[in-house]
Amino acid sequence: MQDAVKEEKTIDWLFMDSSEVDITLQYNLQQVFNSKSIDVCINCAAYTNVEKAESDTETAYLINSEAVKNIAEICRRNEAVLYHFSTDYVFKGTAQMPYTEEDKTQPLNVYGDSKLKGEEHIKKILDSFFIFRTSWLYSQYGHNFYNTILKKVKEGAQLNITTSQTSSPTNANHLAQFVVNLIIENNSRYGLYHYSNAGETTWYGFAREILRASGNLDEVSLIEDNSYKTIATRPAYSVLDKTKLKNTFNYPVASWQMALEELYQSEVNKN
Repeated sequence: MQDAVKEEKTIDWLFMDSSEVDITLQYNLQQVFNSKSIDVCINCAAYTNVEKAESDTETAYLINSEAVKNIAEICRRNEAVLYHFSTDYVFKGTAQMPYTEEDKTQPLNVYGDSKLKGEEHIKKILDSFFIFRTSWLYSQYGHNFYNTILKKVKEGAQLNITTSQTSSPTNANHLAQFVVNLIIENNSRYGLYHYSNAGETTWYGFAREILRASGNLDEVSLIEDNSYKTIATRPAYSVLDKTKLKNTFNYPVASWQMALEELYQSEVNKN
């Protein structure tokens, strides 16, 4: 998110991490709002370890549900607009076509359920909010599939990647820029929206495209794995329909392949 506002000087941006504010404590959040005149709150915090959430259930719900409730209540009290990010994992994954915002939610795992509970708190508490469900987020930062594949390439590891799940990889930089644009425009078309890059693929297909973009496709052993076992049950198909978002904001959504190529090339150009 910080990269997306580097050139934006008309708004005073305040970025804080978990060492500076504890979102599980309402009084801590209120102290932050008391220290600044805050009109917009962007909640990027989340418990995203899908596997660990199955055993660390209390923490997953604390961060993805109860803390979100705290943030929503503080935003209401201070008349601030909340921007929040949710997940495609709120769906069961048995559909044959992309999920719309109106489709029935039915999470298969703790992570998805805890994120859905967070959504529900926001809807009950606030009128002025944006919730963006997204899928398979990746960027040049942190622990994500994109960085993991590139790391494995450097290690010369064989890649066994599942073909049992289908969704849309999403360049987090694209999502961040979209949100920043809405804030700059002071857009008030509040509600729940789906945002991911266009198109769909499996994790295997995503890995293959990462290898192609990085010029490593012929150098790495990439194997389709249909029996990859996980602790958490995951939706087999969780592609998100972006029609509502595109029609509401007249915003073009890049294909996931183009978004991936853009990220890799931008990182190459930095070095």
